Amino acid sequence: MRNVKLSKLWDRLHSSYWFIPAVMAVAATALAFTMLSLDRTDKVEIDYWWIYTGGADGARSLLGTVAGSIMSVAATAFSITIVALQLAASNFGPRLLRNFMQDTGNQVVLGTFIGTFIYCLLILRTIHGEGDGYEEFVPQLSVTVGTLLAIISISVLIYFIDHASTIIQASHVIQNVSADLHSAIERLFPEKIGRGEPEDSLGVEEIPMSFEEEALPIRANGTGYLQAIDDEELMKIACKYNLLVSLKTRPGKFVIQGNDLVLLFPEKRVNQKLAKKINDAFLLGKERTEQQDIEFPIDQLVEIALRAISPGINDPFTAIRCIDRISAGLCHLVQRDFPSSYRYDNNNRLRIIAESVDFQGLVDRAFNQIRQYGKSDAGVTIRLLEAIATIASYTNNSKYCEALRYHAEKILQDSHEGLSQEQDRKDVQKRYHAVIKALDCNSAIKNWD
Repeated sequence: MRNVKLSKLWDRLHSSYWFIPAVMAVAATALAFTMLSLDRTDKVEIDYWWIYTGGADGARSLLGTVAGSIMSVAATAFSITIVALQLAASNFGPRLLRNFMQDTGNQVVLGTFIGTFIYCLLILRTIHGEGDGYEEFVPQLSVTVGTLLAIISISVLIYFIDHASTIIQASHVIQNVSADLHSAIERLFPEKIGRGEPEDSLGVEEIPMSFEEEALPIRANGTGYLQAIDDEELMKIACKYNLLVSLKTRPGKFVIQGNDLVLLFPEKRVNQKLAKKINDAFLLGKERTEQQDIEFPIDQLVEIALRAISPGINDPFTAIRCIDRISAGLCHLVQRDFPSSYRYDNNNRLRIIAESVDFQGLVDRAFNQIRQYGKSDAGVTIRLLEAIATIASYTNNSKYCEALRYHAEKILQDSHEGLSQEQDRKDVQKRYHAVIKALDCNSAIKNWD
């Protein structure tokens, strides 16, 4: 993964609510000084009908009104944003707040209001009339641009009202999380990484027999969620010191200070400086991100679904939408090669043994809790089986089909316990047989190949 640390920095800035407004405030300051410089030269023609031609008092009144109004609008917009965040936290879960904080539209709206306010203030202080004790100066171009910024702010306000009412809708939230899932799949599963399937034993033969006894553990210096691993840096370290590195954790896991991060072999080449370099390659944070954690967007969709089918909300249609999006992501995933655990250097020597995710674990993550909490809802149960049938149609991998078959059987068992109506149980039974048929057909195709 290239530029992991830069990616994390950008993710932190993008997730903050101050970065884009701050950039736009700086841009507004630069624009103000640029326009004032133009107003102080005689090279710019200002006899166009749309350029402000009034006096100092009119310019002050105009810019003062714009500045005061914009600040009131900015306060209102900020209040609406806080309400939207509260609704998101209660309806979709606090872990979804990060998605709202990353919304570029809201950040640009706030930045536009703040930028317009700062621009008007900077221009206001340069306006001088005849009785002010200074040489009379009315920056006509600057005042005109201030008027234009006020018109732009009104347009942005109209956009914000529409945008704020859209981003809190369940369909919009689910679609955005689904987009994050597909983006993570594209980023983390672009091609084969390493050698062989994760569960294959191709690299085991190259692991020294005394590895477990003689390898030295490097322990974490901090506590937090592992957001990313700088695998390029780890490979450089392994090659430079001629080490074999076995990772004991993966992005998305919670790391406690003192936990083992890696095992290094041989022990005699390890020193304190090297241990610090290893720790620096593991980027910890206070929350999970989808940068290298494919499970995180799946967990977000599952969380929305669980809240939707809870007795307090009782909204199975939202849960069904989440299941549809999860199935779309898994259909995308089964068409990719899962990365191998064994990573080699340019000389074809085993350097890193990674802890990789597998399809069985991701399917468990996607279906287990929804199945358990939604077993009393026939619609949710049937849609889970239909999702499994859809995923099965995209793969003929026998191991993937076996994982899907396991969940289909669990869904059928739970439906007998959770559904009180005989007809509902028959409908679930019918969907179950359709799933098994699809899985058997794919197994037959695999055997034929």
